[in-house]
Amino acid sequence: MTDSKYFTTTKKGEIFELKAELNSDKKEKKKEAVKKVIASMTVGKDVSALFPDVVNCMQTDNLELKKLVYLYLMNYAKSQPDMAIMAVNTFVKDCEDPNPLIRALAVRTMGCIRVDKITEYLCEPLRKCLKDEDPYVRKTAAVCVAKLHDINAQLVEDQGFLDTLKDLISDSNPMVVANAVAALSEIAESHPSSNLLDLNPQSINKLLTALNECTEWGQIFILDCLANYMPKDDREAQSICERVTPRLSHANSAVVLSAVKVLMKFMEMLSKDLDYYGTLLKKLAPPLVTLLSAEPELQYVALRNINLIVQKRPEILKHEMKVFFVKYNDPIYVKLEKLDIMIRLASQANIAQVLAELKEYATEVDVDFVRKAVRAIGRCAIKVEQSAERCVSTLLDLIQTKVNYVVQEAIVVIKDIFRKYPNKYESVIATLCENLDSLDEPEARAAMIWIVGEYAERIDNADELLESFLEGFHDESTQVQLQLLTAIVKLFLKKPTETQELVQQVLSLATQDSDNPDLRDRGYIYWRLLSTDPVAAKEVVLAEKPLISEETDLIEPTLLDELICYIGTLASVYHKPPSAFVEGSRGVVHKSLPPRTGSSESAESPDAAPSGGPAADQPSVIPTQGDLLGDLLNLDLGPPVSGPPMATSSVQMGAVDLLGGGLDSLMGDESEGLRSDVGGSPAMGGGGGGSSFTPAPSTTAPTNVGAPLGSGLGDLFDLTGGVGTLSGSYVAPKTVWLPAMKAKGLEISGTFSRQVGSISMDLVLTNKALQVMSDFAIQFNRNSFGLAPAAPLQVHAPLAPNQSVEISLPLNTVGSVMKMDPLNNLQVAVKNNIDVFYFSTLYPLHILFVEDGKMERQMFLATWKDIPNENETQFQIKDCSLNADAVSSKLQGSNIFTIAKRNVEGQDMLYQSLKLTNGIWVLAELRIQPSNPSFTDLELSLKCRAPEVSQYIYQAYETILKN
Repeated sequence: MTDSKYFTTTKKGEIFELKAELNSDKKEKKKEAVKKVIASMTVGKDVSALFPDVVNCMQTDNLELKKLVYLYLMNYAKSQPDMAIMAVNTFVKDCEDPNPLIRALAVRTMGCIRVDKITEYLCEPLRKCLKDEDPYVRKTAAVCVAKLHDINAQLVEDQGFLDTLKDLISDSNPMVVANAVAALSEIAESHPSSNLLDLNPQSINKLLTALNECTEWGQIFILDCLANYMPKDDREAQSICERVTPRLSHANSAVVLSAVKVLMKFMEMLSKDLDYYGTLLKKLAPPLVTLLSAEPELQYVALRNINLIVQKRPEILKHEMKVFFVKYNDPIYVKLEKLDIMIRLASQANIAQVLAELKEYATEVDVDFVRKAVRAIGRCAIKVEQSAERCVSTLLDLIQTKVNYVVQEAIVVIKDIFRKYPNKYESVIATLCENLDSLDEPEARAAMIWIVGEYAERIDNADELLESFLEGFHDESTQVQLQLLTAIVKLFLKKPTETQELVQQVLSLATQDSDNPDLRDRGYIYWRLLSTDPVAAKEVVLAEKPLISEETDLIEPTLLDELICYIGTLASVYHKPPSAFVEGSRGVVHKSLPPRTGSSESAESPDAAPSGGPAADQPSVIPTQGDLLGDLLNLDLGPPVSGPPMATSSVQMGAVDLLGGGLDSLMGDESEGLRSDVGGSPAMGGGGGGSSFTPAPSTTAPTNVGAPLGSGLGDLFDLTGGVGTLSGSYVAPKTVWLPAMKAKGLEISGTFSRQVGSISMDLVLTNKALQVMSDFAIQFNRNSFGLAPAAPLQVHAPLAPNQSVEISLPLNTVGSVMKMDPLNNLQVAVKNNIDVFYFSTLYPLHILFVEDGKMERQMFLATWKDIPNENETQFQIKDCSLNADAVSSKLQGSNIFTIAKRNVEGQDMLYQSLKLTNGIWVLAELRIQPSNPSFTDLELSLKCRAPEVSQYIYQAYETILKN
């Protein structure tokens, strides 16, 4: 009969019966009883009351019974530490048992009991077991040292266990060696500074000898340890590679990947002229191909690792293209990964095969896969120039299918082909324009607009096409708006006569009616360029574009080298270094490949992708739209130029006065300096005919456009404006949270404050009843940020009638979390000798702004770009007449830090960061208009990965600045 019967009983009074059975004289009855106890424990019943009775059963020779009792002990030792000490004697005794299985069992259980009080009693038995004659006991003891080190590192070091572990690396039994290596690696990982695994050629030799006879887990531990070793020269590297190569034919895929990691790492040190180098490349291909015949989940892990290997050394798999062809029953995640590797391996030799395959994929039913296949055709065209013609005709065939998503992807791809091969395939533009109406995805619309703007002179009705997009300008995504703005300015510079009204319209839409700072800034830059120097505008906007490179998604070389060192781990699947996703105190050590020795790089095969070469060889990636801020903030234009204002004469272009002088009014009249009455109606500057530009409204008009361009963009991160000093976080006045009427005479009023990193709830308790109140306690419900009392509510003396007491209750943020509505809602229960009372209050979010919320400048830039535009929210803070320094100083008091300050068009821009207690970063851009005393509204843009907090951050800004 199976053991399932133990899980079916749910009798009442069961504990009492079990107690009697456990103390029975009959061995069989005892064993049955312990099985029942373990079954109850497994399904979550509390059987800790039986602790002493179960521990009494330890004194037995029956191995099965002993295992069950040890299992029980491991589970309950933490909740019953005092009782667990009773078991220590038995451990000590079992560690000297003649049966090695019992000795090992005792040591294994000792390592699993994480109770400080017991730890020191276990040192003696562990010391004996580390020197035991039986290898099974020694290997178990080795792992126990690592577990003990996790509980009490100091004790392990004082007892000299680490030295004993190091000696075990020279043990005669391979399993003991493997476990010693595993234990030392584990300890070294949590203490990166300690040089525990001090590897030298002698110890490496012992590890390599043990490698052949270990279990598969043992082999993985040893190979991972070898991967961290740095050979002293190429001969030693070659010798290690020769001894590791046989592991490539192992049945376990983890062993294969660990061996690949060691070989990839040590190949760096081998000269490419060596015969052995070529042999090794040939040997690496078959095991990687074999991994692809496993089940889909393993295939995916293998493919993610192969993706890294192919970027580092494409020559390994260059002849294996066919294994990456997609099978009809592959899951989508495998298909997409195979597709990626196919492109990386595409070369002149196999491009015909690849294209035929991709064209087939583009007619599949899976939409995501089809999109990726169409993109892949474009990437082939860009990577292999000889195939571009065939790729373009394949894409045109796909456009003729009129399948909406295929058409859209094809247009996005053709835009990139135009970038790579200008003036070569423009004959297809007519076909693209026929499909204009069917485009509904932002990326496809943006690509089509780019094509129309770039080749406006070849498209007769370019202005009509762009005008059709302009009708719904505000409904378009930012990407499309920016592209449309640039395309219409290009069109205007190519055909100034016909399109003056169109460009006027788009510039006013971008600068006056838009909330998006990127769009506004680009609009103003174009406006100023066109008004001050159209020749320069032509040079800037219609400049020769750099050709795009073949691989735009290569992993950056230093990161790739680091990821190669992590082959076979999660980092190689995520394609991110461990520091990006491993949280906690353990220091993650950055690994890198050994420096290359031997011959020069020139021996590399011609069709190999650039790997780890100098920066100049790295393909220049097409900048994404998010780079706009980066480009602006990286401008180093030196100090503001203090010369006379630039002349604003309208330069003639063709027969038409480009702007009709309309922008002169925006620039202010030089003779009277910058206008002080910005609110007044600006006079129209005289122009040389033609329809004039309407000036942007004065509220958003850049007041110092007349100043030289240098001062407009200045030192964009000019922090000399002085960032305010710390002045303590703002504390709101106390308000009544619980009126006496609702709480039987107890009135509670309070507020929240944050002082030097600690949050407190400042309460006033008033007794308006006729009886004394005592025995106060407080509890919070689960809330959005885990706020909880850090100490009990202490009212030292009973509260007499008509008496008040002030209390500051410290809070922490380690309580249970549950999203509340509104987010900052806190539900509180207060108990006293009369009753329990409930109330809820809203806490200001700035009490959660932590002191280390100042982001480093480059990090700020990278994060701003990284957070998607749809996560950006805009707010207005009305009637705030502070200048930038006062704002900065006030906000810094509440842990909102100014990273940078700059002045653009007479507006002060503050770039700020803050961090919440739960680790969420919020980035802010604050616009202040110091030059206009009548305009006291501040504009706040917030970007955050959790946009739902933005509204509450804005409220915090408003509260701090207005008080």
